[in-house]
Amino acid sequence: MSVTANISSLEPIVSLAKRRGFIFQSSEIYGGLASCYDYGPLGVELKRNIKNAWWNYMVTSRDNVVGIDASIIMHPKVWESSGHVQSFTDPLVECAGCGLRARQDHLEDTIKANPKCKEGKQHSFGSPRMFNLMFKTHLGAVEDSSTQVYLRPETAQGIFVNFMNVTDSTRVKIPFGIAQQGKSFRNEITTRNSIFRTCEFEQMEMEFFCKPGTDDEWFSYWKQERMNWFYELGVTKERLRFRDHDKDELAHYSKACTDVEYLFPFGWSELEGIACRGNYDLTQHSQGSGKKLLWRDQVTNESYLPHVVEPALGTDRSLLMFLIDAYAEEVVEENPRTVLRLHPKLAPCKFAIFPLMKKDGQPERAEAIYKDLRKITAATFDDSGSIGKRYRRQDEAGTPYCITIDHQTMEDQTVTIRDRDTLEQKRITANEVLDLARSIGN
Repeated sequence: MSVTANISSLEPIVSLAKRRGFIFQSSEIYGGLASCYDYGPLGVELKRNIKNAWWNYMVTSRDNVVGIDASIIMHPKVWESSGHVQSFTDPLVECAGCGLRARQDHLEDTIKANPKCKEGKQHSFGSPRMFNLMFKTHLGAVEDSSTQVYLRPETAQGIFVNFMNVTDSTRVKIPFGIAQQGKSFRNEITTRNSIFRTCEFEQMEMEFFCKPGTDDEWFSYWKQERMNWFYELGVTKERLRFRDHDKDELAHYSKACTDVEYLFPFGWSELEGIACRGNYDLTQHSQGSGKKLLWRDQVTNESYLPHVVEPALGTDRSLLMFLIDAYAEEVVEENPRTVLRLHPKLAPCKFAIFPLMKKDGQPERAEAIYKDLRKITAATFDDSGSIGKRYRRQDEAGTPYCITIDHQTMEDQTVTIRDRDTLEQKRITANEVLDLARSIGN
């Protein structure tokens, strides 16, 4: 079956994201900074909701997964032991004519985006050079080699170096997971497609520690669990797929890796990676630190290095995917409508409250319902413009429910609720609105 992307380009998403306050170019008044973006009032709420949905699914709802929040700056030996200092590199090629840089393995895509050199000539790329992706900085008053540290390129290593701290301070038992959300930094050679690939980004990762010999089973389990998370949040199933890594693209420490890919406007691309990492990381940090990072079974008295299965999702990349998948343009009653059909759990605002008229006590009653809703979930108040214009604003923001207060409300305490997706309108009581809000949550 042929599958097409929801939209043909990122242009409508970029435009809506700026117009409605989801995503802004960083430092825009100074001309912007490539690869850096700021999240506006709606964007920061959407991002928070995605993180909460992931945390609830991966941690809060499970009795065998705990969380940590490790420091962004870690001891430089962490990155030596993990292999990042020596091997976290990409092959860089540069055009001698115009200075265009690209990863060698992304060269074809870069040329498509930038087909000509200066004066319409062909690019002239030289031999590849290895380019380390880690950002370096200094910790302390003096800038020399002894104070050099790195901004972490992934959150996973903060989990591995805290393995014993977690097992010693909690009652976790194999198999168990340690989850983390946080910023990572990679000095990418090429960045493109809005927030899909940036130098500063946020990750949501979990390292699941299991007994050697059971990792294949858990690898299959977490693959399906991660796909189910996207399904539950309403992502179009036909635009999601698994892609298993070929042997020649596996990291040297991985026995298997599968990507969850989404059909973006620019093609199928990685959304999340699920890797079978073996015991490489714990082995490396055991050797580098001189500390035994072993699991000791209190029942059998057996000690071993656990194997690890790692689901790792980019928060920013998933946010872009949710916006793309939810986006729709349609005509309703001969009027154009742009709408974001975000899952209610993800929508930045759940309810919009409209007084129909600015008289007869309607604004005051609307304000009271609004304040009651705000104690439960995210809501907004809008009394500006026609009802139709107010609906359109909320459709673009992805708000699932609009509540109108009118003259009948003042008589029987009922309101009109309008569903964003079906456009169905019906009358319910104010208390039923609050019950609906509780069912959705924050």
